[in-house]
This record gives sequence, C-alpha cells and structure tokens, in this order.
Amino acid sequence: MSGVNSSSLTPGFFILNGIPGLEATYIWISLPFCFMHIIAVVGNCGLICLISHEEALHRPMYYFLALLSFTDVTWCTTTVPNILCIFWLSLKEIDFNACLSQMFSVDMMTGMESGVLILMALDGYVTICYPLCYATILTNPVITKAGLVTFLRSVMLIIPFTFLTKCLPYCWGNFIPHIYCDHMSVATVSCGNFKVNAIYGLMVALLIGVFDICCISVSYTMIFQAVMSLSSADARRKAFSTGTSHMCAIVITYVPFVTFFTHHFGGHNIPNHIHIIVANFYLLLPPTMNPVVYGVKTKHIRESMIKFLLGDKVNFTCDK
Repeated sequence: MSGVNSSSLTPGFFILNGIPGLEATYIWISLPFCFMHIIAVVGNCGLICLISHEEALHRPMYYFLALLSFTDVTWCTTTVPNILCIFWLSLKEIDFNACLSQMFSVDMMTGMESGVLILMALDGYVTICYPLCYATILTNPVITKAGLVTFLRSVMLIIPFTFLTKCLPYCWGNFIPHIYCDHMSVATVSCGNFKVNAIYGLMVALLIGVFDICCISVSYTMIFQAVMSLSSADARRKAFSTGTSHMCAIVITYVPFVTFFTHHFGGHNIPNHIHIIVANFYLLLPPTMNPVVYGVKTKHIRESMIKFLLGDKVNFTCDK
C-alpha cells in the first residue's frame, strides 16, 4: 500500500503499470507514439499559426478548425509526454492531484473534440443550405458564443468525474492498470463503491458520443440532400470533396470511441493490453490525422500554406 495515507485513504501518488506483458517491446511501441505526437503538435500548431496569420482564412470554418487544432494539441500533449517517460525512463509515479488533472483534461478535451465537430457540421450546413445568409448567421459573436458553450458543456459534464474519483477511498493500493490516468482505471483501484462513477461515465458517454453523432448525422444528411439538388456538377463535386474531408475526421474521431462501450459491455474478454493500446491510439489518431485531412484536402489552406512559405511569389485566385 505504498504511498497511501492511512488516515485519509488518499494516496500521495499513483503508480501507472504501463502495458502489462509488453515491457520488452516498450522501445518499439514508443516509436509510433513519438512520431504521431510530433506530427500532431507540428501539424496542429502550424494550422493555428496559419489561420491566425492569413487574413483570407479569417472565416468561421477556419476559426472552428483552429479551435479543433488547439483541442487536439492539448488532448494528446496531456498524456503522451508522460507515456514516453514510462516507455523510456520507467518513470511510472504520478502525483495524486496530477493524476486527477490529467484525467479531467483527457475527458474534457474528448468532449471538446466532439463539440467542435458539431460546430463544423453546423458551418457546413449553413454554407450549403443557406449560402446567402452565411455572413449574417455565423457572425463573430455567434462563433464566440458557440465556442464558449462547447467549452462549458464539456467542463460541466466532466467536473463531477473529478469530485467522484477524489472522494473514493483508496485502501487497496495505488497501482493503476493503465498507462495514463483514465477515469475508470483510477476508480477501479478504489476499495469503495464506484458504481456511481460507472453509471455517470456511461451517461456522459451516451450524451456526448451518441447525441453528438446523431446531431452530426442529421446535419450531413441535410447537407448531402442539398448538394444533390445543385444544378452544377462542379459545385456538387466541390461540396462532396469538402464533405468527404469532414466525414473522414468524424470517422477517425468516433470509431475508436466504440472501445469505451466494449470496455463496459463484454470487453472483459478482450486482453487488457489491447484496451490500453487502442485507448492510446484513440488519443493520438484524431490529432495526427486532422491536420492531414483538413490541411491536405482543403484547397484554401493548401494555397495559404504555399503563399505563407513563399511570400508574394505565388498568387492564387480563391473561389467565392
């Protein structure tokens, strides 16, 4: 029961067990983690700098993309440096409060990621279905309020996780069977009744995951219906190209989300190290792929990047 305060049953620190059974392969596992993290940080920070620098990108769609990039950088940076310390230096100890902060940050940014994808779907809906009213609907005050509501929703839903977990008694030890401070992994270390944690976690997952997916699905259904009604084949092609990029980002974000439900329903038949590896790639895959999906597939961002790198040597005519 190392590191546990017997009077308060609150550990001074936790020990992250890493990936049990795969200790001999940590160096090899760390390589894709490190590589993906570098791409995520460089790509997303690059997008944020580009959008803030280029006046042509000062539009709602790119503001939401900058918010998504900020969320992605924070999301993966919250865990990956700590994970690499475990892989490379065997530094498995993490302070109790630092563990709770990491848990809060990961869950909050997960909610933010999902919320920003809704905002981007809303932007696409207004662009395609109400193009003449776009500038009057998505004004800067509306964008600011939408971003603030998304942030507050995530914070308010995740704060109870922290308090519920902090109040649990940890009299059975302080070894977490995970590589970072995941909510349920921390709660299961407790000797108390963490059923409320499990039920509340499921409710939040349904509210954020299922509700957001339904909202996004409805938005894109109406978008594709509007696209099919366009008379110009070129306009349909451009609209489908933009929609495909967004759908790729949505699939990348939500498909690994299914692992949460497999962990709660029938996931006990899946080896724990598989859960841990998938959970970590879930934290890295969207931040790594989003700059590629939006940066490579979006024409204005490609052109702005070339213009940013080459200065005034290249001029582009942007489509309205």
